[in-house]
Amino acid sequence: MSSKIVESTVRPPNAGKGRKKGTPNKTTAALKDAILMAAEMKGEDGEGKDGLVGYCAFLAKEEPRAFATLLGRVLPMQITGNIGIQTATKEQRDAATAAFLRADG
Repeated sequence: MSSKIVESTVRPPNAGKGRKKGTPNKTTAALKDAILMAAEMKGEDGEGKDGLVGYCAFLAKEEPRAFATLLGRVLPMQITGNIGIQTATKEQRDAATAAFLRADG
């Protein structure tokens, strides 16, 4: 018994009509929402004090390396006066993270 692979030039009517470029995956969006909700519920004191900002303060104090890594990921841009916004290089973000860690001890 032999099997043949037959190629068809007929495409389904909706082929190529996927998500628009930049649209997040539903699973990724749901996971991101869950992480943010969990951090907000945890807060600074484990009971939800100050919500997400409180959790970030807790993380900065108790786990400065993790916080610095997070900070480096969410702040990939730096403002350059009135000229506009310039994308920071990986080296600039790494230097800022290292400076933060040195200042925190």
